[in-house]
Amino acid sequence: MGGACGYGNLYSQGYGTRTAALSTALFNSGLSCGACFELRCIDDPKWCLANTITVTATNFCPPNFALSNDNGGWCNPPLHHFDLAQPAFSKIAQYRAGIVPVSYRRVPCDKKGGIRFTINGHSYFNLVLITNVGGAGDVHAVAIKGSKTGWQVMTRNWGQNWQSNSYLSGQSLSFRVTTSDGKTVTSYNVVPAGWQFGQTFEGGQF
Repeated sequence: MGGACGYGNLYSQGYGTRTAALSTALFNSGLSCGACFELRCIDDPKWCLANTITVTATNFCPPNFALSNDNGGWCNPPLHHFDLAQPAFSKIAQYRAGIVPVSYRRVPCDKKGGIRFTINGHSYFNLVLITNVGGAGDVHAVAIKGSKTGWQVMTRNWGQNWQSNSYLSGQSLSFRVTTSDGKTVTSYNVVPAGWQFGQTFEGGQF
């Protein structure tokens, strides 16, 4: 449910079951969280179906060095492995196959509504979870601005949780989000001055 990207409940966040846990080689220490991939089962006519599926990276598939790369250690470096939920896997292959070879490519993320900002933490520790990001999908830089401050660079805490150690309570907040392709969306005053920790607000979109 939670996962290494910090998205929490994937259903309430809008990701559903079209998600993937990425192996070490793809996960990029969490910077790949939110990226979208199109997958197709290949080279296994016994099990492959003729469909493609687009999934969002929402978790990490940890290595298991006790098992060899070709017998259970599917997520070991340097393998490029996608661990899929059953409904997603069943779109591209018969579920009984368990594991199949795939071709994959990065594709733009098509999300409904705006980028969502969920504010957690406390007075001098603002931890903002950023979800529902379109375009490249994987956030690589964030800045925050209070109505009484200038722009401040946030640091990535883990997954897609970004932190600021400034006192921003009682101020309306703006966010500047940059994805891996260098594109930036600025959402001005999307958080009203009376915000509370635990609330989620919607901004612009790529």
